[in-house]
Amino acid sequence: MTEKKRTRGLVLGKFMPPHNGHAYLIDFARHYVDSLTVYVDSLATQPIPGAVRASWLRQMFPDTTVVHPDIENPQYPNEHPDFWQIWRNSLLSATEGPVDYIFASEEYGLKLAEVIGATFVPVDISRESVQISATKIREDAFANWSYLPQIVRPYFLKRICIFGPESTGKSTLTANLARHYKTIAVPEYARTHLELRNGEISVEDMLPIARGQMANEDALAFQAERLLFCDTDLIATTIWSDWLFGECDAWIESQADERKYDLYLLTDVDVPWIEDKVRYLPEERKSFFERCEKELTKRQRPFHVVSGSWEERFQSATRAVDQLLDR
Repeated sequence: MTEKKRTRGLVLGKFMPPHNGHAYLIDFARHYVDSLTVYVDSLATQPIPGAVRASWLRQMFPDTTVVHPDIENPQYPNEHPDFWQIWRNSLLSATEGPVDYIFASEEYGLKLAEVIGATFVPVDISRESVQISATKIREDAFANWSYLPQIVRPYFLKRICIFGPESTGKSTLTANLARHYKTIAVPEYARTHLELRNGEISVEDMLPIARGQMANEDALAFQAERLLFCDTDLIATTIWSDWLFGECDAWIESQADERKYDLYLLTDVDVPWIEDKVRYLPEERKSFFERCEKELTKRQRPFHVVSGSWEERFQSATRAVDQLLDR
C-alpha cells in the first residue's frame, strides 16, 4: 500500500489587520492540506507593523506556520521587471520546499500558483461568505467591529483614563461610563493590593501596583467593546510614589511614558471627602489635582476636567467621550 503524500499549502497576505475573512481563508486552507504556511507581507511604511500582524496570526492559528521575512518585495508587477521571480524565491525560501497549493481570495493567486509550480485553490473570491476588507476596517474599525477577531480588537480600542485625586468619584464614574457605553471598566489595582494590607503602604508596593494595573488593563482589553474605561493609570502611580516617598522606580516611569490613552477625564475636588482605609491625603486633594493637571499637560496627554455634581460630572464626561468618537 502506497503511503499518502503529505500536502503543503501557502497563504500570502498583508493581513492589515487580520479579519474574519482572513480567518475563513486560513481555516479553509488548514482543513484542505496537511501543513500550511502563512506568509505575512509588509512594508515599513504601512500603518500596522508586520511583526504585530504576524504575532496576531500566530496566536489565532498556533498549529500553523506563520512567517514574516525581514524583506520588502515589490507590491505590483510594474514595480520591477523580475517581480514574479522575486516573489517565487521569497515564498519558496519561506516554505523551505515545494508548495502543493496556493489559497487566495483574489485572482492573483492563479498567477502566483503558476509561478511557484502549485495548484491554485480559490476561496470566496466573490466575498459572499465574509463581506469585509482590511481597507474598510482601517477606515472605520468601530463600524466593522464584529469582523475583528478578539486578539486584534485591543489594537483598535479607544482607551479613556479616569484620573485625579482621591475621593473624587473616579471608580463610580468609570463604572457608570462603562455601563453607559456597554463595555468594560478596568478597576484600580492599587485598591485590590492595599485592602489586603489594611491600607498600609510602602515604596515596595509601588512596583506590584504598577504591574497589576497594567495586567488588569491588558487582560480586560480583550473583553471590551470599542471603548475601554480605565480607573487610573501609571502616570498616577508615578505621582503617588513621588508624593508619598520622594522617589519612583525608573521602570514605572518608562511604562507610564509608553502607555497611551485617547482621553483623560480629570476629576475635580469639588465633592465631599469620604473616609476610606486606602485614602491618605484628605487635606491635599487640591494640590494633588494641580499635580495631576501639570503632569498631563507636561506629557501632552489629551484631558478634560469634570466637575460639579455627580450627574454633572457624568454628563460632562459623556460629552467628552462622544466628541472623541465623533473625531
